[in-house]
Amino acid sequence: MTDQQQPIVIEGAGNTQRPIRVLVAKPGLDGHDRGAKVIARALRDAGMEVIYTGIRQTPQMIVETAMQEDVDAILLSILSGAHMAIFPKIMKLLQENGIDDVLIAAGGILPDEDIPAIEAMGIKGNFGPGAKTQDIIAFVREHVDSERLEKSLPTIQQSGAPVEEPQAGDAAK
Repeated sequence: MTDQQQPIVIEGAGNTQRPIRVLVAKPGLDGHDRGAKVIARALRDAGMEVIYTGIRQTPQMIVETAMQEDVDAILLSILSGAHMAIFPKIMKLLQENGIDDVLIAAGGILPDEDIPAIEAMGIKGNFGPGAKTQDIIAFVREHVDSERLEKSLPTIQQSGAPVEEPQAGDAAK
């Protein structure tokens, strides 16, 4: 395990936090995902748990995945220029589903004149071409809600998903 992969320690608590869970998503019809894959791998190599959605994700798909995976951060990668149409939909769905403690960041082709509007939506980090992976890793670590990391992830039974109890004779099958 490298220094970057060491678990984060809560100062003064003596507890080790769980790894940061990050969703890397490609919203819209953008079919280019090399940059998103590079970021996903860098985050993974830095000790984070990464869920990569693949290309051509709808806002609904992204928010559903974020909820199902109980992520701490969502990183949106977009190159198509549709960010001002797609980002508001994602943010609205997150709000409607009560997701207000998850870091949202974006990367790709984001014109400077759009950054203030993107930040006003609640998207905190905006990274363009040439952004260093170390800067993105540091941003995620610095801005993820530390209270989220102090909590264990819910078990399936706590999440409300049905759990089948083993029946007598199941092991013999």
